[in-house]
Amino acid sequence: MNTRVLRIELKRSVAPWAGAVVLTSALAFLYLVNAGWWTGTAAWTAQWTPLALWTRGLLFYLWPMAVGFGALQGLRDHRSKMSELLTTTPRPAWHRAATLAGTTATTLASAFALLVLVGGVQVLAHTEYTHLGWLPISLVGALSLVAGAVLGMGVGRALPSALTPPALAIAAFAFTALMQMSLGRTQTDTAMGVATTEPNRLSLLSPAVEEARDALVTLSAPVHLGQTIWLLGMAATGFALLVAVTPRTRLLALAPVLAGAAIALLVLPSDPRRMYVVDEAAAEPVCDGPVCVTRTQEGRLTDLAGPGKEALRLLHGALGGQAPVSVRENAAVQPEGSMPRWSRKTVLLDFDDDLVAAAKGEKLTWALIAKGMVPGCSPVGWSGTGAEDVAQSVAAAWVLGDFRSLPSAQSPNIRREIDTQARAEWKKFRALPRDKQLARINAMRTAAFSCKGDALDALTGGASR
Repeated sequence: MNTRVLRIELKRSVAPWAGAVVLTSALAFLYLVNAGWWTGTAAWTAQWTPLALWTRGLLFYLWPMAVGFGALQGLRDHRSKMSELLTTTPRPAWHRAATLAGTTATTLASAFALLVLVGGVQVLAHTEYTHLGWLPISLVGALSLVAGAVLGMGVGRALPSALTPPALAIAAFAFTALMQMSLGRTQTDTAMGVATTEPNRLSLLSPAVEEARDALVTLSAPVHLGQTIWLLGMAATGFALLVAVTPRTRLLALAPVLAGAAIALLVLPSDPRRMYVVDEAAAEPVCDGPVCVTRTQEGRLTDLAGPGKEALRLLHGALGGQAPVSVRENAAVQPEGSMPRWSRKTVLLDFDDDLVAAAKGEKLTWALIAKGMVPGCSPVGWSGTGAEDVAQSVAAAWVLGDFRSLPSAQSPNIRREIDTQARAEWKKFRALPRDKQLARINAMRTAAFSCKGDALDALTGGASR
């Protein structure tokens, strides 16, 4: 397609409007709604992979819009009553279809690329870790918009009715919603017996993906391959419907999308742990002595190293040979709702943890001591309990020799209540003989690291109840 033809098509088609609506609505959604994509290490402007996943997540409504705009474009010849006239021209039908589809595909892909570019400029300012592992996620996202639009054009040409575009857009939206809420989810039970859901193979047929919960999580290669096969089949069916003129050829045009879906389901992994996987390169440790972070957070190592080493020194002075010997960013990604797993020899930290996120300098040392004593047993993705916060405060005071208010991202009122209870428990605990204090600290750590029993009850001898 030469530049002159492209300019003409842009003037005659809805392609520019489709691209503009996709870009502006996506940016409005991201900037006007204060949600998970703005917070923590997995914010859409914090790292490259979360950027790709969050923008792909927007396809739950951008893709139905692309399908609807494509159907509207497919009605153009019917609305202008030129269908019979165009069939008498020597220009091949596939050539006209390619021009029509190419224009819309170019504008939609460009709009999605601009969306990623807006986030990418901000990612460059927030991280030193650059890689290309995120690129397949975004490329498949752009392909999904193109394939959806081409499919919409083909259906619009095959079913030339004013009701086709809205009906097709609603059907596409229902498809993405069902994939995210019911058909694409499998119910499971956690170790605690709590019902939760996990994505299944069908969910990967949706252009949208799960929200970015962890900066280290990415999509596996089989997912990229399976989704690409499915989307290429979808685009092939749309293009075949654009050039088909008889009921027989229109029926045959459905073969690519059906074959693409069948092959994709054979390629796509069935185990959720093989769909969303840990990016090993991003999780590679970068260390300063006994203090390590992942490559994604390498820029924070300088600020963490000093407080981390000081926390280890104080913990060793209090616990002796039972003290942890290293501080590491937790690179283990566990299913939501599962119980965390801790090590007595390593202080595992999460930069999104309220205790760590709000701490700097000396307060970061206090936070690391608290995490080294009571790491927390709330299921993955759940909020902690007040009892654990109290236990952390008392345990940190025992190591430091005096009570300190721990840093927290909680509201001042909640922190004040925790400090009041913790200070009262600390006064009682400090009055105990040294041997009894040590016995209760050991019992508390056993409960805290095994996540069996209540750490605060063990620390207070059951008096907290």
